[in-house]
Amino acid sequence: MVSHTEVVATALFAIAIIHTFSVPVFARLANRGGPHAGLWHLLSEVEAVFGIWACVLFAWMGLTLGMKGAIEYLDTRNFTEPAFVFVIMVVAASRPIIELVRLLVDFVSRLLPMAREVSRFFVIMTLVPLAGSLITEPAAMTLAALLLRQAYFRRPGQDGFKYLTVGVLFVNVSIGGVLTAYAAPPVLMVAQTFGWDTTFMATHFGWRAVTAVLINGLILSMICRPFLLNGSLGVQEGEDGEENESKKRSPSPPAVMAVHVLFLMGIVLASHHMHIFMALLVLFIGYTQAYKRHQSPLLLREGLMVGFFLAGLVVLGGLQQWWLQDLLGGLSPYVLYFGATALTAVTDNAALTYLGSLVEGTGDLWRYMLVAGAVTGGGLTVIANAPNPAGFSILKGCFGDGTISPLRLLASAAVPTMVAVVMFLLPNSFS
Repeated sequence: MVSHTEVVATALFAIAIIHTFSVPVFARLANRGGPHAGLWHLLSEVEAVFGIWACVLFAWMGLTLGMKGAIEYLDTRNFTEPAFVFVIMVVAASRPIIELVRLLVDFVSRLLPMAREVSRFFVIMTLVPLAGSLITEPAAMTLAALLLRQAYFRRPGQDGFKYLTVGVLFVNVSIGGVLTAYAAPPVLMVAQTFGWDTTFMATHFGWRAVTAVLINGLILSMICRPFLLNGSLGVQEGEDGEENESKKRSPSPPAVMAVHVLFLMGIVLASHHMHIFMALLVLFIGYTQAYKRHQSPLLLREGLMVGFFLAGLVVLGGLQQWWLQDLLGGLSPYVLYFGATALTAVTDNAALTYLGSLVEGTGDLWRYMLVAGAVTGGGLTVIANAPNPAGFSILKGCFGDGTISPLRLLASAAVPTMVAVVMFLLPNSFS
């Protein structure tokens, strides 16, 4: 029997999705000014959408179930992932980590047999997302988004290029973390239940993901190649921009970079233990205060907003099981694949795979198609994959009206998503 709370939660979840796609409207209203410009600006913050409607749900539960019942529901939710994404964003976006990654990107790009301007862009769009299999997808998204903002997104306009790039970035990060069993949220949710380890992920998902990421990055790089070569894309020497400003500062000492890498590794290893990685964050903040001269302002506001977004998704998504699980259980493997790809666009893919893991009597092919569909559709919208709000928060200010249109993002991610769809449909041992 479906409870009234579940029905209300589903209605609010639908309203939150509609609100997400309406963000550009609120952004334009905010830009006009007026007495309510502050309210319109709040409603135009995508990172706040699900948190706002989760607060509405909590108020409703407080009125109908009593505050004790509402608090008990919150106590049953697992907020480890939102907290982890916040922490990893703050650490990965620190100046020494960004400088180290930029050095590595420059080194790899010099090894590729293509023009330097093109190879560097290609490496950011491919190897950084694939690194998410080691450092987790949220960290890879944060690093790639910051590198793109510094080197390519600073010029006003050029929204066509920016949307194409963000569409490929979101898709590549979503599929780029499946080479291991711990880095991609939708894989992490089912790996233990399905008995999948890193060897299984690398052999069944990894090579498909790598191929799709490289194809997507290569297609985008070839499309942008003339503009990268003639200097119409990217920040040039002497031009105002974060990257050139950072080059003018003295580089962080190797010892400082090493300490930051150790903090990053510790947080990744403790990703399932909130009390440990939060303690590491406090120590990290203390360290950055002790060596301010080697630091830039930490990404605290953006990280907190992303954490708020994901926490709201956890609260609202926790009451969608009544319709979503039955829907998944009634689908054949190949129908499930396309259904999961589509459903991921309007639900968090980690929640989708978790609910699918609760369906009894499923076979290996069904399970593969569930996870493959969830990661394939993870770049279509900002809510499809947990790292997407991080990239959205970092890059949105570079677009017109200060926000990213969900519909244009959906259109931009369609082609790279289709490339991933084809790769994960290739015959496998379960077929």
